[in-house]
Amino acid sequence: MIPTGLLGGSFNPAHRGHRHISLFALEGLALDEVWWLVSPGNPLKPATGMAPLAARLASANAVARRTRIRPTAIEVQLRTRYTVDTIRALVRRYPNRRFVWLMGADNLAQFDKWRNWRQIARLVTIAVIARPGYDGAARASRAMGWLRRFVRPAAKAKHWTTWSPPALVLLRYYPDSRSATQMRARVPGWHLSHHNHKGLRDRLSRRPLPQEAN
Repeated sequence: MIPTGLLGGSFNPAHRGHRHISLFALEGLALDEVWWLVSPGNPLKPATGMAPLAARLASANAVARRTRIRPTAIEVQLRTRYTVDTIRALVRRYPNRRFVWLMGADNLAQFDKWRNWRQIARLVTIAVIARPGYDGAARASRAMGWLRRFVRPAAKAKHWTTWSPPALVLLRYYPDSRSATQMRARVPGWHLSHHNHKGLRDRLSRRPLPQEAN
């Protein structure tokens, strides 16, 4: 079984904060790869201001260069929109891999709003990366109230493949302060620099993106 991290998001745009958190997870969880699931459309985020999928995937490819991070828009091919459906599909499609879901503490704070969030926890181990300003809300959240009984020691995080979900591990590191929101504010037209999407292929499926995703 190949230990593989899954980091979902809009990546609007991808930035070095995403890269740093993934490199930290690669080491801290002894992962073979981290897959960035570049969402065609996040149900919890407004469509206004969302760059085209091809531009977001291109930005992810650029930021992930020369690492064991593999950006993918495979949800387009899977025809999934919700995380629980994507994870189910990936588990079926890649039986030789063992997946761990990576999320920031800000996502844990509103995890209970995700569709079938308890089912997600039953499908895969969850690793939560500390994020300044969100730890208190995350620990006091409804989801954490249910997940607390399944918390595993961070000192044994590299042995997560031996755990049976539900299992949650809380990892702490000094994160990069940059965010996609800050980058969009500084460079509103960032996606225009990724305008040439001809021949862009998904690095996981090796297939070209469909025309409507450009």
